Amino acid sequence: MAIQQIDFSKVLNDEQVYDNMMANYDQLGNDWINHQWKWINAVYQAFKDHYKYMIIISLVEKTLQFYDQMNIKLSYEQFYSKNFLQIDKFSITELCEKLQLPKETVRRKVLELEKLGVLKRQKKQIIIDRRSFTFIKPENQMKYTAGYILKISEILNKEKLFSKKLEAKIIENVLKKNFSITWRWFYRMQIPMIIGYHEMFEDLTTFHVWGTVCMNQAFNYKTALNKRNGSNQSLDYINYYKEMSKGDYNKYNESIIFGEQARSNGVSAMSVSDMTGIPRATVIRKCKFLLKNDYLKLNEKKQYILTDITTEKILPYQKSIFKNKAKFIRKVLNLLTIS
Repeated sequence: MAIQQIDFSKVLNDEQVYDNMMANYDQLGNDWINHQWKWINAVYQAFKDHYKYMIIISLVEKTLQFYDQMNIKLSYEQFYSKNFLQIDKFSITELCEKLQLPKETVRRKVLELEKLGVLKRQKKQIIIDRRSFTFIKPENQMKYTAGYILKISEILNKEKLFSKKLEAKIIENVLKKNFSITWRWFYRMQIPMIIGYHEMFEDLTTFHVWGTVCMNQAFNYKTALNKRNGSNQSLDYINYYKEMSKGDYNKYNESIIFGEQARSNGVSAMSVSDMTGIPRATVIRKCKFLLKNDYLKLNEKKQYILTDITTEKILPYQKSIFKNKAKFIRKVLNLLTIS
């Protein structure tokens, strides 16, 4: 059997991906915010509870870690063909440390998942029942992630750092073929990122509400930029968010989003509730917290928009965790290079 020779001159490093990702953020910002919003929406929709889902995927990631250590490679179909997933040496304490949650919260959520039949405990082991696969299978997410990776690859193509021409379907197929490896990489990017937002916003529902306002504003901003000067605008990561947060681009934008005039730039509590499935009363309560802590403000139409705290507090945090994002994308693109 012929041994595959790897051309190391075509292998990317983390810095190349990170630097180009941050320098060309006007081409990527809207896509990344949309990518993350769809993911956090799926997190909530599974059980109407962010933390139950985070517990499940933390356990799945533990299983994927074991497979990786044992050099066991499973495709998407192989992984989800099982009747159950067995997690060895289950520990409430380990989950608490990983998710940065109080022990009583994790214990209560695990008991609720047991009552739902999603989890089954057997002494020190825990089993994820096949019935939960419907909630946690990332069928749609793999499509969204493949689309975002494609955008990065196109930027790296222009910079002559990545030579392989790709399509979203090719990327998705490689993710699925190497699922036990690639989705562990994905969870190692997402779980710490989301837990960081939990600490910043005090809970994930509040972050979800803030993220929905951010996604709405990013959509309107991108539409305004396209109408104003097409693809001539070039903004790096910091300047993209500074411009987006200003909200003074509405005169360029006459589109309609989520039933509200985009020129007003904001989004109502009712629209946030409709978009996320979070009860309106909860959205209003979380928005009061976000207003009080200067994460959001109200525009002239009493709709929620971002404040300058986005660039002062959130962007430095994002900038540090984006190193994990660059690492995930680098690994996938290098895997695509040798596939």
